[in-house]
Amino acid sequence: MDPENELDELLDEVERKFCRDVSITDTSDTGKGHPLQTYYTVENVLQQKRKVLVWFHPDLLVSRCCPVFIGGSSYPVGIGTSTSERSCDQLRCLSCDFRVLMFDHNEWDTSCDYLFFRNHMPDHQKLQTKLKKRRGFRAYACQCSWFCCSELMDLSGLTQLKWICGRHLN
Repeated sequence: MDPENELDELLDEVERKFCRDVSITDTSDTGKGHPLQTYYTVENVLQQKRKVLVWFHPDLLVSRCCPVFIGGSSYPVGIGTSTSERSCDQLRCLSCDFRVLMFDHNEWDTSCDYLFFRNHMPDHQKLQTKLKKRRGFRAYACQCSWFCCSELMDLSGLTQLKWICGRHLN
């Protein structure tokens, strides 16, 4: 099993077991004859466990969306999960190996074709010549594919797009 999956499983287990604040009594003496009582939140416990695991596995400082979503400009961007539905802003294409660019409140003109993107990627100014303003939409493109949408969509259902999450830095 790879270290990233191990970390995810560990964090899932901690979340299942601790869904509220945890009170832990430290048996060390405070100098006044009373034990020290410390409160830890689940978030603090998870952060500490993550720091320890990352010390052993530095590559765990990055995360991937699961599932990978794309969506219109009304949807926030970031790491997408089944509970935090966000449009991935670190998309990469498996076909052309280009980073996928996003343009909020735009859609691609119907005259766009493969050669347009092949010749003009990743030049934002040249790409904008084929963008039409459309509130709520977000236009996506790499060197070989393009797409626009206004709703949140799971990329696994869009088989024509060979895009994956290229990893988010934590």
